Amino acid sequence: MKLSILDQAPLSSGRTARDALEEAVRLAQAGEKFGYSRYWMAEHHDLPGLACSAPEIMLSLIGGQTRSIRLGAGAILLPYYRPYKVAETFNLLSTLFPGRIDLGIARSPGGSAEVSIALADRFLENVWKLPEAFEELLRFLDGNYPEDHPYARIAAAPIPSAPPEPWILGTSVKSAKLAAEQGVPYAFGHFMNTEHAEEAIRVYREQFRPLRSLQQPYVMLAVSAVCAETTEQARAVALSSYAWRRQLAQGSAPAQGLPSIAEAERMLQGEDQADLLRRMQTSAAIGQPGEVGARLKAWSRTYEADELLIMSYAHDFEHRLRSYDLIARELIAEGQEAAFS
Repeated sequence: MKLSILDQAPLSSGRTARDALEEAVRLAQAGEKFGYSRYWMAEHHDLPGLACSAPEIMLSLIGGQTRSIRLGAGAILLPYYRPYKVAETFNLLSTLFPGRIDLGIARSPGGSAEVSIALADRFLENVWKLPEAFEELLRFLDGNYPEDHPYARIAAAPIPSAPPEPWILGTSVKSAKLAAEQGVPYAFGHFMNTEHAEEAIRVYREQFRPLRSLQQPYVMLAVSAVCAETTEQARAVALSSYAWRRQLAQGSAPAQGLPSIAEAERMLQGEDQADLLRRMQTSAAIGQPGEVGARLKAWSRTYEADELLIMSYAHDFEHRLRSYDLIARELIAEGQEAAFS
């Protein structure tokens, strides 16, 4: 099974943003050793507990400290930016790291309404115009503007030998249709929204048009998973992420980031443990390697996913590394030895 890593650069209580970003480099290096195909970094703005607002900067740093793993943005939030600048930035990354760069595009705000206003004028208008902006971006990446177009004589320099691979990321049928219409691979955020997954992926596969180098539809499912040696340990590790996300949804996420296991247990004290576990497992694979592997395989079959993009959260970074290692050992093809020690 083809596996990749999605990193949101989570902060942990008692740690700093610099710690989180340094751990991102270590995670990408470990993922390369474990046999993961890609490492993608997400973009968020002033979101309590997440450290990366500019994945393109982190990809440059990580590219210089890894050798072969593909690196990508998961995703660049295009309504905030001009397509030409995004094309320049990712062409530069592709020039530095040939054949290794993915450019995921999404329309979500990645922060509060105030952040959206601070980042760009007319954000909602730009969201509606995403199809046009994405087509403009593709034309800059491909260098195929018509001769009579005002942009025909400009290039998103430097021009790499292997251009970045554009993707659409989303959680709706609308995003699936855009990916299909433009003939690009599609990543569905299952960890954010399970409700529309089957319909969106079906629509993408049915309406896909091979307009570019991709000749067949390609689906990557972004999922949440926490794996440990025992089911009990995995559930304990997963408490940190659950407690943090619930507080974030309530608008009261602690500024210091993911709580420790002990802190999370205090936050969730008095709750029905069976109901808590059920809610934790609604959209996440949590358990020992066999359990997590079976859940991920089931999702892969259900959604006919060509690849899984795995997000694994934990307060302790060593728990995150161990989770990715155990998942790799369970699912990556025989002969690709996981290298964690």
